[in-house]
Amino acid sequence: MGDLFWNKVAGAVLAILLVVMGLREIGDIAFTARAPETLGFPVDPALLEGPAGAEEEVSGPVDFGSLLATASVDAGERVARRCVACHTFEQGGANGTGPNMWGVLGRAVASVSSFNYSSAMRDYGADGTQWLYQNMYEYLEAPRRYVPGTSMAFAGLRSQEDRINLIAYMHSMGSSGLPFPEPLPEEPAIEEEGETPQVAATETAGAPDTATEAGDDMGELAQPAQDLPDAEPADDAAERPEGEE
Repeated sequence: MGDLFWNKVAGAVLAILLVVMGLREIGDIAFTARAPETLGFPVDPALLEGPAGAEEEVSGPVDFGSLLATASVDAGERVARRCVACHTFEQGGANGTGPNMWGVLGRAVASVSSFNYSSAMRDYGADGTQWLYQNMYEYLEAPRRYVPGTSMAFAGLRSQEDRINLIAYMHSMGSSGLPFPEPLPEEPAIEEEGETPQVAATETAGAPDTATEAGDDMGELAQPAQDLPDAEPADDAAERPEGEE
């Protein structure tokens, strides 16, 4: 091979490089990238507040008596389908990743002898704590927050309706002996104009005294008139002509 061959090879390589560089420049010119005025993506503030129409849960004590009385066991069974990968609910069901849940309400925490509980759950039930409506409600909302260190991987149920329905379903599965709590007493309604009758009654009660005082004043004004001497007849009256009576 002579020098002419290597010159052809070098020329071909240079030609390829020129073509590649030329295509890149043409691409940059044809497809110009424009920098956005504001970095990031627009976010609708309404989406940050949660789903549209979602109702905020009322703070304060949970009225389990009223909520469980109207809860849907069928809806709770549908919610329980999220748990069947780890739990069984029927009587005599085998343990899975989690213990069998038959009769869990009213049962002592970490009391299924055939299941190996986490140390956090054993510590929580060390004093004989039972699964009742309040602690089950809070545990289902956020298991790892309620019992830190639990091996339960489920994130929890954010919906109060789902938690109440699931508890109602658990109640029907071997825990019917645990009665529902009594509904909380209703708070008395606050009347904005509650003081008006008292004010009116006070004003009415004061009215007779005012009338009495007014009467006394009138009596004092009339008293001097009684002490005046009898008026003498006028002279012109004595001089009136007869026949005009």
